[in-house]
Amino acid sequence: MIDLTTTYGPGVALDEPWLEIDDSKFRSRLIVGVEQYNSLSVVRDILEATGADVFITTVDPDNHRPSLLLSDLDAVLPLERFIWIGTTSFSRSKESALRTAEILRDSLGINILKLDVRGHDNRPDNRSTVEAATELRARGMELMPFIIPDLESARLLEEAGCAALRVMASPVASGRGIMDPAAIRAVIDQCRIPVIVEGGLGSAKHVVFAMELGAAATLVNTALVRARDPLKMATAMRQAAMAGRLAYESGPMAGDLAS
Repeated sequence: MIDLTTTYGPGVALDEPWLEIDDSKFRSRLIVGVEQYNSLSVVRDILEATGADVFITTVDPDNHRPSLLLSDLDAVLPLERFIWIGTTSFSRSKESALRTAEILRDSLGINILKLDVRGHDNRPDNRSTVEAATELRARGMELMPFIIPDLESARLLEEAGCAALRVMASPVASGRGIMDPAAIRAVIDQCRIPVIVEGGLGSAKHVVFAMELGAAATLVNTALVRARDPLKMATAMRQAAMAGRLAYESGPMAGDLAS
């Protein structure tokens, strides 16, 4: 794992937890999805290059997509060093998301979930996400739901007791960056729980922008997969997340960020 405390000067600490769930402390400001990879060594190298402290795993309850075997990954990567969370990113209905969550908890003991309920256009279905979150919270699961930025949905999910909130910057895998910074900033300002920005973050500048808006963290996936040199892009994204967070904490001069 990459040391997040590296040489950023006196009084600068980037390894303080931004989220704590029971004994799990999330420190890295960059979360990386690994569902799209089919190479064990690439997953290992990407996680190391990004300094990620979270390992995301899932199942496809509808059997539409293959995934790497955890037993194989364990042979090349010290999985016990990561916080394990599940994801329902393959789910296209509330029922599928609920089924995936139960499988992950029953088979792997995972109780922290990156909750996705997306429509067939691959965009978050806010209403179904709120409904699924309410049911899963009643079952005791810790949640990070994914929504199109909307204040009412954010409020309902916070009231349901979600640990963090993920908001879409632009359509997943689009590379368009942050399409409506004012909407994302409004959610960040309203929420008392950490807000993670993801979806369409195709370059390091998109990650910096998200962090300067006040995001607690960013999540990237496709930008690394599609880069000509994924490991260099992974390193760039890690540095971007740290730079953006430092800029936000510095109290920057007024400029063109959403206010």
